[in-house]
Amino acid sequence: MDPIDDVFGSMRVHTSLYARIEAAAPWGVTFVRGAAARFGYVVRGQSWLTLEGHAPVRVAAGDCWIIVDGAQYSLQDDPKTPTEFCYKALRQHANHVVELGGGGDRATVVTGWFLFDRQGAKPLIDLMPEIILTRMDQERSELMQSTLQLLAVETGRPSLGTDIVVSRLADILFIQAIRAHAANCAAEASGWIRALVDPRLSRAFKAIHARVEHAWTVEDLAREAGMSRSAFAARFRESVGLSPLDYVTRWRMFRAGAMLRRAERSMAEIAVKVGYENESAFAKAFKRVTGITPGAYRKHGGEIGFIAPPGPTPDPMADGRIVRLAA
Repeated sequence: MDPIDDVFGSMRVHTSLYARIEAAAPWGVTFVRGAAARFGYVVRGQSWLTLEGHAPVRVAAGDCWIIVDGAQYSLQDDPKTPTEFCYKALRQHANHVVELGGGGDRATVVTGWFLFDRQGAKPLIDLMPEIILTRMDQERSELMQSTLQLLAVETGRPSLGTDIVVSRLADILFIQAIRAHAANCAAEASGWIRALVDPRLSRAFKAIHARVEHAWTVEDLAREAGMSRSAFAARFRESVGLSPLDYVTRWRMFRAGAMLRRAERSMAEIAVKVGYENESAFAKAFKRVTGITPGAYRKHGGEIGFIAPPGPTPDPMADGRIVRLAA
């Protein structure tokens, strides 16, 4: 199993709201900081996108962006145009269509909010830049192009089931953007994303994620990687920042946390699923890693305590620059 797929399985992504902005210059709207991630797609015309603390960036038809941490940002026909807050601009609309501005140059932007399990997504989110911006003039995958085109069509011609269709398309767009970022920036990344580009380490990683319940030893994982025990252990720690078995334990607890939040399995079932012979051994390991018992974690829906992502996650984009990439 690909570790990125493993994380996506724990994210439980869904979309809470979307709007299609039909704007004519002069116009401007500010989307305030929130818990949800944001996405946007320019259907026609152009706009200026300003992320809080950054210089304005021009976006044109076909460009799309994902703001993973929900930071405040603005869209305007011109960087000098005053803006109004989104709750005022979007308060009165019909069928998710919002009309803004005067009678000048027109632009159409589809924008929305993602809600997802932030604990489940943490190993990915911690490695993402503030904004992932994909340009139309960059080479794109056919899949992302199709998703964006369908999103434009669905929001332009609302019909039965449009809300649920847009929600699913937004889910796909979000996953595509994160996957594209991970693929394009892996060589500069840290932690397990960096290790995935290592042909040998990636084999060991895939084995761990495919069989997290297995009683792994360093020798077993070195064999998967086709390396000696000592060389594998040193290379793994250098790339990930953890020993191989520490990584296995951390990922087991991460997977256990996802199952505890969903409350679909008993403690005993979860223990077996993550490689422990009994509930007691699992509970001790869980508390050692997270600081709380599995029962307390489940009772509070994962809102207390912290299951650290598997490995340190210093972000190579920590200077906060906007990242542009091809999908």
